[in-house]
Amino acid sequence: MINKKDREETKLDTNYLENNYLTLVGKVTGEKKFSHEIYGEKFYSFNILIPRLSGNADIIPITVSERLINDDMLREGKKLLVKGQFRSYNSYENEKNKLILTVFAKDVMEVEENEEESEIVKKEETTNEVVLIGFVCKKPIYRQTPFGREIADLLLAVNRAYNKSDYIPTIAWGRNARFCQNLEVGAQVKIVGRVQSRQYEKKYEDGTSEMKVAYEVSVSSLELINEEGNEKKEETENQEAV
Repeated sequence: MINKKDREETKLDTNYLENNYLTLVGKVTGEKKFSHEIYGEKFYSFNILIPRLSGNADIIPITVSERLINDDMLREGKKLLVKGQFRSYNSYENEKNKLILTVFAKDVMEVEENEEESEIVKKEETTNEVVLIGFVCKKPIYRQTPFGREIADLLLAVNRAYNKSDYIPTIAWGRNARFCQNLEVGAQVKIVGRVQSRQYEKKYEDGTSEMKVAYEVSVSSLELINEEGNEKKEETENQEAV
């Protein structure tokens, strides 16, 4: 187990942009897999399961440096607190470009089950929160379900270091969705929400179909940022998809 002193020494630089940060608490599910290597430093991917209030659960992919983890931390069912950023990158498969989403971990810490009364658990126990400040890069898609529920899909470009950007799909509900339909491309917004996973069926031209998983941010609050950088809070609506 990595103790507090060791964790402080191995914790990755957290002086990153404040326009993309998240905190997750969940349990490890599945096995870790090798992701990639940069300048001799290996990165691995694994999933954590985070329950929703509705009784369902989200399974979120995490990418992490070997410096932040050990094998014991990634045992099935181990509870972890993860802090980092929600990122995207392009993957080319079968001559098609695919947007891959993952949580890039800046800090990972074990949460012991017998620490139920500790301050850190009290604060982070049910946490699944992400804050994004970015620019609308596509005209939002507004629609209503057959039952009249309002939904809007909003793709956000979030800048990060080295002149890179992450393209994060978000989904808004109700009044937030109604507000999103009037946003112009290039508008800067601040979103607070949670990372969610969603299964869907993809159908192919030959009649076959395949179950896939999509990742997105479910919006709980939305703020429009004007040209002077001030935030104008338009709506707050915390609706959880089931």
